[in-house]
Amino acid sequence: MSERGPSQKRALISVSDKTGIIEFAAALKRLGWEIISTGGTSRALREAGCSVKGVQEITGFPEILDGRVKTLNPLIHGGILARLDRAEHRRQLAEQGIGPIELVVVNLYPFAQTIARPGVTLEEAVENIDIGGPTMVRAAAKNFAHVAVVVHPARYAQVIAELTEHGCVTLETRFRLAAEAFAHTARYDALIAGYFAGLPESGMGLFPPDLCLPLEKVQELRYGENPQQAAAFYAFAGGSRGLAAARQLQGKELSFNNLHDVNAAWELVREFAEPTVVVVKHTNPCGVGSAPSVSAAFELAYAADPISIFGGVLAVNRPVDHAAARRMVEIFLEVVAAPAFETEALPIFAQKKEIRLLELDPQGEAGTGAAERYDLKKVAGGLLLQTVDRVPVDPSQGEVVTKRVPTAAEWSDLAFAQKVVKHVKSNAIVIARQGQTLGVGAGQMSRIAAARIALGQAGEKAAGAVMGSDAFFPFPDTVEAAAAAGITAIIQPGGSLKDRESIEACNRLGLAMVFTGRRYFKH
Repeated sequence: MSERGPSQKRALISVSDKTGIIEFAAALKRLGWEIISTGGTSRALREAGCSVKGVQEITGFPEILDGRVKTLNPLIHGGILARLDRAEHRRQLAEQGIGPIELVVVNLYPFAQTIARPGVTLEEAVENIDIGGPTMVRAAAKNFAHVAVVVHPARYAQVIAELTEHGCVTLETRFRLAAEAFAHTARYDALIAGYFAGLPESGMGLFPPDLCLPLEKVQELRYGENPQQAAAFYAFAGGSRGLAAARQLQGKELSFNNLHDVNAAWELVREFAEPTVVVVKHTNPCGVGSAPSVSAAFELAYAADPISIFGGVLAVNRPVDHAAARRMVEIFLEVVAAPAFETEALPIFAQKKEIRLLELDPQGEAGTGAAERYDLKKVAGGLLLQTVDRVPVDPSQGEVVTKRVPTAAEWSDLAFAQKVVKHVKSNAIVIARQGQTLGVGAGQMSRIAAARIALGQAGEKAAGAVMGSDAFFPFPDTVEAAAAAGITAIIQPGGSLKDRESIEACNRLGLAMVFTGRRYFKH
């Protein structure tokens, strides 16, 4: 054990994230602390002129196995885990020549950043699994009654302030730091478990018996779906993707409902290759338009439902240009989300500062982690998990079950309708024509009710349009209502015991119908 004064306290510092560590260590030295350190942290501190003791000077044993073993030693862990309020512990420390360690400052190997790199190998990932770090963190957190553990650089200033004022870190703060530390190691282990479970050779399959979902808070929200509900936004750890990686260019803070609606709009607009605008209200699309330009697509989406678009959330799969921006600011929109905004468009939006502008990466969910594999829904006492349905909608692979075959224009309209209906709450019906939704029936208890809503919205425009359904028709009534409104073609999964009745109704009324064999229930 190194010699030290009877009142001198010791800190062990070993960090991968070296943000602020030089200043923190210097402040500790000014307060009379001895610093023990390892590897790269030790070098960084010495190069900055801060004197430290290497771990090997304490243990009398060198770092071995390329640094895999350096702090796993009783002379380190005895100093961390000793209960200094127990005479027997103090006696054993003295007998073994172990000095107490009152402060442990550790953050872990960058495993999350490593596995986020494209093409990372299993060997690279394994070498970035920290062993000694989590062991020290957990030991210090367990012994929070006597040891302060710091895993986040953001806590450095508070720790120095308390040491300066009180000569120690208060028990209240030590407990809070311990809680943070256990969350830190739990998240770290969850990242590792998730990475291994996601590898085919693990044999864990899609749904392992123990599922670890590492999440980190992005922000606390003003409230949830309603003002009486508290809320926060958490992102899957291990690489910022999707909404967590969005860049807000203007507008006030996003709300819980804003984020939910943006997600719904973004998921739908990604279905389209051509320039497309989607407007969502309460997670259901109220207007969708596809056209050669963003401004033309916006006009179609707007005309689809000029009433419901007010206060809507808009997503577009192309950069927003000045022509589209000029039209968008003419109405009240909560959010406009796009891959980018052209420079000329930003001053136009700046005239309406209440509109939130979000830049989102169209490929932002690429990857193999839990965020990409699972769609999650909370239920009482647990979670329901299912795979994410990212298979492109392709009606051409369906079966024409009627005497009449869809025309080329109808095939195009059917594909459009089916892409939209996939993202409408069940029971869902969509009326569409020429790259535009004309009516959307969402979330109804019966399919005929959804059809009546959609056909009612479409009105006279339903004549010559097509109908998409998220599930089969249990009765021919929906076909009959469609035909009466002038619908010429229908696309649906099929699979009802009464499919024959719907097919016969189409044949009798002159409609084409395609069975896809692919249901799109959305709850």
